[in-house]
Amino acid sequence: MKSNFVTGTLKNKQLFLQKLKFNEMNKTDLFDFVIQYFQKSMPIAETELEYDNPFELIVAVILSAQCTDKRVNQITPELIKRFPTPEKMAVAEPSEVLDYIKSCSYPNNKAKHLVGMAQKLIELFNGKIPDDIDDLQKLPGVGRKTANVIASVVYNKPAMAVDTHVFRVAARIGLSTGAKNPLQTELQLVKHIPQDLISKAHHWLILHGRYVCIARNPKCTICGLTTVCKFYQKEKIV
Repeated sequence: MKSNFVTGTLKNKQLFLQKLKFNEMNKTDLFDFVIQYFQKSMPIAETELEYDNPFELIVAVILSAQCTDKRVNQITPELIKRFPTPEKMAVAEPSEVLDYIKSCSYPNNKAKHLVGMAQKLIELFNGKIPDDIDDLQKLPGVGRKTANVIASVVYNKPAMAVDTHVFRVAARIGLSTGAKNPLQTELQLVKHIPQDLISKAHHWLILHGRYVCIARNPKCTICGLTTVCKFYQKEKIV
């Protein structure tokens, strides 16, 4: 009896070869393939948050938690106009900041975080945004993800910020394996991505997750990574 590969349709043969290629690919090959793909398809990858200086960026990143960049970009112009420096924001009441950010998620907590961040920034760092991950996390409202964003975007440090998009995309493609939290994903990613590309890779994965590999109904038909994607191999052609 002839095998299905011999007697099957051209489509079945292509799927057979695709699965064969997928199964033979090791982690290093996978990362190389993904990096080369993004270098060609997304040569320019950067944050979609709008800012003019490090202080404005940290304000925007704090506001962006569980909120879209589009919404944050609508909020920040008037907020920054009123509180353009850490010194101005540090003496504000959270209720005054709240008036400018009501349309974003969790505005009460974020108003407190912004004022506290500005105060601590002056107290500990003379109003200058630090470039160290641990120092950044001393600021209210700044967790590891936000600290990595600032270090990466402002100071071009090899820091991998893992948000929901990066966490999802890395797991689906197979760049991360069995990661149960953002830190585990981060450690797996930076192990295989060249240091000079880590800051850009952060944006590659975020933008891919935001516009292609979306949480529900990912747009696999327009994705150039299906031949190596663990999720696609399992969900679409098995």
